[in-house]
Amino acid sequence: MHSINLLTLRQELNEKNILLCFNGPISSGLIQELGDALKNHLQTEDTAPNLAMDVFGVYVELTQNIRHYAQQQGYSEVLSSATVVVAQQEEGYQVMAGNIVEHDDGEKMVNRIQALAEMDKAALKAEFKKQLREPRNKKSASGAGLGLIDISRKSSIPLSCSLTDTGKRKSFLSILATI
Repeated sequence: MHSINLLTLRQELNEKNILLCFNGPISSGLIQELGDALKNHLQTEDTAPNLAMDVFGVYVELTQNIRHYAQQQGYSEVLSSATVVVAQQEEGYQVMAGNIVEHDDGEKMVNRIQALAEMDKAALKAEFKKQLREPRNKKSASGAGLGLIDISRKSSIPLSCSLTDTGKRKSFLSILATI
């Protein structure tokens, strides 16, 4: 077995101000436990309550979206894995999340995120209200709806994302929100 130097890993995480780092299968219970740990850390750091709630909300929305998507796709435990990182940077808190997606779904998400990134705060608010008024089709897959718009509204800079082809018509979708 190949060993990992945990001290080196810890030093790198500390140098990059990473508050939370997770990689693996994600369940609703795990989302809650990690979220509670994140909230507690933000409170002990005396983060402004509104900022702490926005960081927590974005973390929850991104991780729940990953979990719901994997369930809808019927993915195995390996494919339903998520990679989540929360880091404190000069420009604010960065919440990053990524997962395996069907390539076509990933392209749709990238297009949606790019469209939202081009909107100013007023346009995002209007888009949010428009989405609220639209009837929800229970048969359609959720995604790229209110939650993503809400994340965009909470972000201090436009969302960014990347899509990396992993083969077999699957890709790894990464989303970055800065709060």
